[in-house]
Formats: sequence, C-alpha cells, structure tokens
Amino acid sequence: MTAPLTPRSVLLIISGSIAAFKAPELIRSLRADGIQVRCVLTQGGSQFVTPLTLQALSGQPVHTDLFSLTAEQEMGHIALSRSADLIVVCPASANLLARMAGGLADDLASTVLLATDTPVMVAPGMNVRMWDHPATQANIQTLRQRGVTFLGPVAGEMACGEYGPGRMVEPADVRDAVLAFFRRQSRRIGPLAGKNCLVTAGPTHEPLDPVRYLANRSSGKQGYALAEALADLGAEVTLISGPTALRPPAGGAVSFCETARQMRDLALKAARSTAFDAAICTAAVADWRPAHVQDQKIKKTGKDDLPPPLALLPNPDILAELSEPSPSRPRLVIGFAAETETVEAHARAKLARKGCDWIVANNVGAGSDVMGGSENQVILITQDKVEHWPRLSKEEVARRLATTLADWFLKPHKSL
Repeated sequence: MTAPLTPRSVLLIISGSIAAFKAPELIRSLRADGIQVRCVLTQGGSQFVTPLTLQALSGQPVHTDLFSLTAEQEMGHIALSRSADLIVVCPASANLLARMAGGLADDLASTVLLATDTPVMVAPGMNVRMWDHPATQANIQTLRQRGVTFLGPVAGEMACGEYGPGRMVEPADVRDAVLAFFRRQSRRIGPLAGKNCLVTAGPTHEPLDPVRYLANRSSGKQGYALAEALADLGAEVTLISGPTALRPPAGGAVSFCETARQMRDLALKAARSTAFDAAICTAAVADWRPAHVQDQKIKKTGKDDLPPPLALLPNPDILAELSEPSPSRPRLVIGFAAETETVEAHARAKLARKGCDWIVANNVGAGSDVMGGSENQVILITQDKVEHWPRLSKEEVARRLATTLADWFLKPHKSL
C-alpha cells in the first residue's frame, strides 16, 4: 500500500486582537483535517482566549513565556521556530506586525518569528484606522517583500462598531489557505504528484419551470471528500460540481453547473484540454430531464386542477462518454453506482455497460442514510476483483479510494 504522507504540522501564534476568540474554531478545523497544531499565545492574546482552552483543543502544551526555565534549557524558542511545516499568525495584531517588520524579539512570539526560516502566513485583525495607517502599510509591504503570505483582512463591521478593512478573515478561509499550502507541497512529493484527476460530484437539477426542478437526494459529500483526498496525495484535481451546500475543496479547480447537460459539457471540455490520468464520476446525474421547460411558473387555477403532463427525455451519459476509447480518455475511469437492491449485480452490469474500469457501488435504499448522510458503505468492483468495504465515514471512504488509486498508478500492470 502507498505509504502515508509525513504528518503535517502548524505552529499557531495568537496575538492580542479581539479576533483571537476565533482561534479555537481554527484549531478544531485544522485538527479535523489531520494537521497537528501547537500554539504560542502572546500576553495580549491571553486577554481574549485562555491557554487551557487552546491546550484542550490542540492536545499540546501552550507556549507563552520566552524565559520559561523548562523550555529554554533546550533553547525552546529555536525548537519551536523550526519544528512546524508552517507558522500561522492568527490573528496578527498591528503591534505584532510592526515588531515582525522591525526584527524585534522581546517576547516568545516575536523571537520565534525572528529565529525561523519556516514559511509564515498571517491573518491580520485590527481596527480600520490602524490598518490604514501609513506605518502599518509600510510594515505590510516590508513583510510581503520578505515572503510573508497575507490572508486578508476583509472589509466588515468591527467590534468597536466601525466598518472597513481590518476584519480578520474567517477561520474557514485560514483553514483553506493552510490546506492549499500543504497540497502544493504534496504536488511535489505526494504519491499522486504529477497526476491529473477529474471528479464529478453532487446532484443535477433539471428545471420544470423557473421555480421547480427534478433532482435527487445527493449532497455531494462523497465527491467533495474524494477531491480533497486526491489533492492531499498530490494530485491536481479538477472538480465539476452540481448544486450543493458544501464549501469547495481548497487548492483545486472547481466548476459549478446545474443540469446534466451542463456537467457533461464541462467534463468533456476539461478532458479535451487536460490529459487526465483518472476520472471519478461520483455525481448522481439525473437520468432524465423534462422534455419541455416552462418559461413561467406552472400555476394552479382551481382546487380540482389535474397535474400537467410530464414528458421526459434521456440525459447524456457522462460516464459512458468519458469511458469511450479516444485520445482524451483518462487512463482510469471510475464510476459510482447508487442502487437500492441487488447492489453488486446491478453494479457489475453497469461496469460492463458503461465501459469504465472500476465501479464503486453502494446501497442507497430506505434506511441506509447514505444520500445526504456522513457515512457510506461501498463495494469496489474491477474487471477481476470485488472488495466489500465496511461502513465508514465518507472521508475515510475517500482516503481509501484515493490510496487504492495511487497504488494502481504505482503498479499499473497489476489489477487490484
């Protein structure tokens, strides 16, 4: 099996901005993505969030004191500055930015930042007038020239009641930037480095009139999780998504669509312009669409109205088209089969009918809680082997499938 990537680690420096109250949410989301987090808390930051909170969420001791006898007997500030893959200052106050630009080292946070050659990412949070001040802008310019990455700030309402630039970006935005950083690294060293993968995800909506449509219960969670898992292993991922309520995966290309025909056009256009190594069609594409779409809302005129006749037309078969032999066919085409009965038999028939290489089948019948749920139980079917996987989170299903795909590319002459 493909060896797991080296654990990813972040040193989070929390300074004295009221936006420090968002740090716990950031820690929680980074750890959920498997990233180790250690915290340095400044004296100002401790006015808004406690060391105990940060320690409980990070699972690591929180560092606050430059002159700690315990830590500094082994030059703790030097070890901290070099132990992480990425240093994130969130929030970054105007004061800490000024000390960074001036090369000061009068507390643990500034000393760590001066002693490091690790990439540094900052998420400023301060009053609009502090942000706009020429001194702050000069400090920002200096830090940018030194290679510091800035996330925001954005314009918004301040805690003081003023409005303007200076509001810290949301923790989810910082999390996405951190994930994108690590995924850029994985594109150089990951087991899928150099590979291009196409993923379709979500449902399609087939309009009846301006307010109604035909659809299914797909949430897109499995496809989005798969796009993330492939990116974590170093692949360049192109995600084509139907309508979902999900946040797009960090660090990849995403195109959105509504109907099956739109998804098909985007997928084939992408396949013609990019030599995909793999295409994974997780999308629950509507098999049919209304033959006629009304320009205006279909109205009832009385309580005894009969429903309007509904004629249907077949939608294009995206999986079959991607599987057709052609110069643009991906080396590996994987389809998904959502079934409600005789799952394996129907999936085997789909594998033969579509011409794809693998099928991932699951039971979405009543009571399965798969469509829209957080777990999945799948059967992986290839031309000569069947694997029954246990019920897992959709994230774990995605990681297993991404790892299986990486193993196949390492030994493409062998079947599973």
